[in-house]
Amino acid sequence: MIEYSVYMTTNHLSKDEGAKAYAAAQIREKLGTDKFVAHVARHNSVFSKGTIKGVLADVACCVREQLLNGNKVELEGLGTFGFTISSQGAESLNDFTAANIKKINVIFTPDSELENLIDDAVFNPMPSRVAQAAVLKAEKNGDGSVDITKKGKVKSEE
Repeated sequence: MIEYSVYMTTNHLSKDEGAKAYAAAQIREKLGTDKFVAHVARHNSVFSKGTIKGVLADVACCVREQLLNGNKVELEGLGTFGFTISSQGAESLNDFTAANIKKINVIFTPDSELENLIDDAVFNPMPSRVAQAAVLKAEKNGDGSVDITKKGKVKSEE
């Protein structure tokens, strides 16, 4: 279940159109490695959490190594890791050296199963984080209602 809230904003590419309603994802939790490994292990895995964590660490290390060797890495069901480089311009081809290269950008392209999540997604509307915080504050203060009509501001009423 993907939770979302709705907010009003103008499209920065078409400001003359006026404000429209858009969705904002409400992320429930960021799973760290240990929590994600425990989740994987619960999926009828024959491998221990330690083994899974070790394999993930090795995969990360090997993906890095292969990118630094100039390769792309495709992991079926997950996606492809590749890279681009950012560089500072030089006056001529002869003036350009590796010193002009300033950054390596890691690019992840999801596999089709990850890219097309919309086909399997179930959405649940939620109040914005600001409204949730205001309601919680009002409950703690014993307030009977919350005014969320103020643009960008939420005030509890007595």
